Amino acid sequence: MVETKKIMWMLKKDLIVLWRHKPRLFSIILFPILMIALFGYGMGGSIENIPVVIVKQSDGPVTDATLNAIKGTSFYNVKDIINDPQRGKEMVESGQVKAAILLPPDYENLNSSNAKSVVVYVDSSDQMATQALIPATQGLFSEISAQIGIQKLEAMNNQSTAVQVQSQGVQTTSALAGVNYQNIMNSINFQINKIYGDIKYIDFLVPAVLAMTIMMGAMFSMGEALAGERERGELARLFMTPTSVATVVGGKIISKLTIETARAIVLIFAAIVLFGITINGSMLLTILLLVLTALCFVGFGIMVSARVSTQEDYTQMVMPFTMPMMFVSGVFYPLETMPWIFQKIAYVVPLTYANDALRGVMLKGATLGDIWIDIAVLAGFTLLFFAMGVTRFNRDI
Repeated sequence: MVETKKIMWMLKKDLIVLWRHKPRLFSIILFPILMIALFGYGMGGSIENIPVVIVKQSDGPVTDATLNAIKGTSFYNVKDIINDPQRGKEMVESGQVKAAILLPPDYENLNSSNAKSVVVYVDSSDQMATQALIPATQGLFSEISAQIGIQKLEAMNNQSTAVQVQSQGVQTTSALAGVNYQNIMNSINFQINKIYGDIKYIDFLVPAVLAMTIMMGAMFSMGEALAGERERGELARLFMTPTSVATVVGGKIISKLTIETARAIVLIFAAIVLFGITINGSMLLTILLLVLTALCFVGFGIMVSARVSTQEDYTQMVMPFTMPMMFVSGVFYPLETMPWIFQKIAYVVPLTYANDALRGVMLKGATLGDIWIDIAVLAGFTLLFFAMGVTRFNRDI
């Protein structure tokens, strides 16, 4: 027989416990709202505002019309319009833009019978953006090519009319006779140069999955290491001995860092063996980046666990950070697919910089000098987390 009164007591007890643990209550309410927002707005969006640079090597109405067509769509975010093709390529290689669109020197010459060669340098390390950018740009220039073709035909027709007027009374053949209309309509040759070659989605995914796995492992293991031991009373017994907070925290850091480094090495070799992943940059730099990533999130775990009394509290407080960070940092999709507010949030979470640095080394062959900003930001987050964790560590909870 079900004792309703006792069930209500148990319900009341659990609600009171939840009320007394405000961080857990706050997380339970906040986390589902965040997930709905991320899935609804983040994952369901289309790719827009892809940063590009346009290299124009001529001036005139056709060039202006092309620039207006590119600027008139939300798909592109034109960062700059320059004249140096080499500079445009360098902007792609440095990651400032996803593509450089090079308009040829003869772009304005409508009288030329040769097709104009529009070259696009694409950052193929961003596989999702590349997949969207190539067909969209081809479609845009197909329309522009057709419009140029129509202008050519109108110019030739006007020229033919003028010839006929000047040749009144004289039998002549039409100036348009023998004209290849198909060649005229295809006035633009479209050439794609993938700077880093053909990169598969799995190649794009693996560096970020490595960083994400290290993040999840480091953060959740710290819940067991500090909050769990505190809940079981092991930490209190440890502090009864002449052991300082710095020693305890330092020991946990070294322990977790060793485990996460070993995990990172195993993951890299598993990715190489299972998926044939090629690391274009330095293997040593890749491992060092994973170690720095682990250190950063171990610091985050110490910061959170410093003030909680139970492992469940720790888990509930960490979840609203880990899952949104995973979505907004570009693990599965490029940042360009996100609404602008999520793109801004992405730059204040450390996983974004870990992903960017790892993709730079593994896909582009980047060196230390190429990714020093990512490393500096990760190191800054690490110092901040450790400083807050150690100074706020409460040994008496």
